[in-house]
Amino acid sequence: MHEDEEDPAALFRAAVGEVAPLRKPSQPPPAAPRPRPARRAGTDEASAGGRIADHPDAVLLRGDASAFRRERLPARDWQRLRRGQFSAQDELDLHGANALQAEALLARFLAEAVEAGLGCVRIVHGKGGGEGVPVLKNLVDRWLRLRGEVLAFHSAPPAQGGTGALLVLLARR
Repeated sequence: MHEDEEDPAALFRAAVGEVAPLRKPSQPPPAAPRPRPARRAGTDEASAGGRIADHPDAVLLRGDASAFRRERLPARDWQRLRRGQFSAQDELDLHGANALQAEALLARFLAEAVEAGLGCVRIVHGKGGGEGVPVLKNLVDRWLRLRGEVLAFHSAPPAQGGTGALLVLLARR
């Protein structure tokens, strides 16, 4: 038995063989343009009436935090929301839903939460798969901004879903 056969590093080098360093690209590849949100044929802004897909705004990317606050929400409550100090009284998980299903589920969920007098809910939209723009994350963000009963929302703390979930404060009736 040779000395090399007992040395794990020597065995590894023998198994791998010769290697060559990777070449570094001289310039990074150009960034792909961001896709624009699709509009449904035959609709316009006036007839859309609050449909989320019809209100393009800034696009949120996979790791971006979502945040929104109405002026009537006290600064103290906003800080507590941002820190994740509110307990969610109910949760909606939109994983697996397409945009139309998500909008219907979200509308029904918020209506029921307001009817029940809930103050804080969590909406799980996911972080988005692949390298494209996260569709549900952007749709939920835009749609919640249009709802009068939504006082504020912020991405959840990491333990509660991070940038794949929102804590939403609702106005009490």
